[in-house]
Amino acid sequence: MRAGIAALLGVVMALAVTPLTAAAQDDQEEQEIIVKFRDGASRGDALEQSRTRAVADATDGAEVLASRDATESIRVLLARGDVEYAEPNIVLDSTAVPNDPLWPQQWHYWEATGGINLSPAWDLGPSGLGQRVAVIDTGRTAHPDMSANYIGGYDFISNAVYAKDGNGRDSNPTDQGDWRAANQCGPGSSARPSSWHGLHVAGTVAAVRNNLTGGTGVAPLAKVVPVRVLGTCGGTLADIAAGIVWASGGAVPGVPANPYPAKVLNLSLGGLSASCPVTLQNAINTARNVHGASVVVAAGNSAANASGTTPANCAGVVTTGATDRQANRASYSNFGATVEICAPGGETSPTVANGVLSTLNNGATVPAASIYKHYQGTSMATPHVAGVVALMQHARVQQGKAILTPAQVTALLKAEALPLALMCGKGLLDARASVAAAIAAA
Repeated sequence: MRAGIAALLGVVMALAVTPLTAAAQDDQEEQEIIVKFRDGASRGDALEQSRTRAVADATDGAEVLASRDATESIRVLLARGDVEYAEPNIVLDSTAVPNDPLWPQQWHYWEATGGINLSPAWDLGPSGLGQRVAVIDTGRTAHPDMSANYIGGYDFISNAVYAKDGNGRDSNPTDQGDWRAANQCGPGSSARPSSWHGLHVAGTVAAVRNNLTGGTGVAPLAKVVPVRVLGTCGGTLADIAAGIVWASGGAVPGVPANPYPAKVLNLSLGGLSASCPVTLQNAINTARNVHGASVVVAAGNSAANASGTTPANCAGVVTTGATDRQANRASYSNFGATVEICAPGGETSPTVANGVLSTLNNGATVPAASIYKHYQGTSMATPHVAGVVALMQHARVQQGKAILTPAQVTALLKAEALPLALMCGKGLLDARASVAAAIAAA
């Protein structure tokens, strides 16, 4: 953008014509303005008086002029009776195609069939600025495309063995790695390397955009509050419930108050349960009904009815199923009446590139190099929805309107979903339509 152009939006008409001062020095970079003269105007005199020169024709009979001091030139021109209007020739920057090199691989954002229509949502104005999304997961992992968007956080893992940090709950939400040995988490449980699951989820929510690095997140100017609840063998109900309450701004005994409460909670986790446990439902009720936080949860990956998976079967949550690149319900995704909406979760078999690409680490145990990797799952679908909710709330702030209630968020997401395969809630998440609906809502 040419220097100083954006600052010219506040130009006010002067009451009298005065000549330009010596402030407009020849060594200043030229700035452009658009001027339309009235019929019979003394154009030559106006150019001389305003110290401008013609550059090009514009639309509507106007023309583009160059000036060394555009603010002063506009003031002089507007004070003349023979000028209809004069304004800065501002430069607009399209957000539709960010400069992140891995954007072309993030089909789940932009492809016509399986994407969420994200670029047009950005073009409506929101970026997630000022919004906080709590990622209740494995914790925080440093990454050049994510670290700038982390804020605060807490470690709620009370089992020191699961936590791998030698203690119970503490103020350090860093993911220590969730690798495990065979049979460590029960007879028959398999060995596995660290997943860095929370980092992958966080990157889909809010990886940095337009930094010439990696990819981008759905709400690239939102902040992620990392809430660590999952360790070596998963996470306990008590720890997850505490994380939900604290993330939304509620009080948890023995834990300092959260200085960065979030209005969007992402839970890309789950387990089998015939009904929602009372402990979990009470935590969700506190977050949703007391603190106004939308709770977005994964439907589960068992290709079964989500009514048998929790927190997918809890009341008041946005249960999210997964779709593949062709906008079909993914083969693994849970389904049923409990599912509110679907979002891209991808399918990495037989084609890895058909998964969801996001931030990751390549450490088999402890953190090592920062990378990007395709994952699949309803865990990957959920942060697409959480990120769009952050965009919706930012759009409300931009309009000077109150943020949406959790009930309004759910209703708008479902109302604006794109139709697709059966058993996937109301359909595929539509970012642009959801943001537009948030702007239009009273």
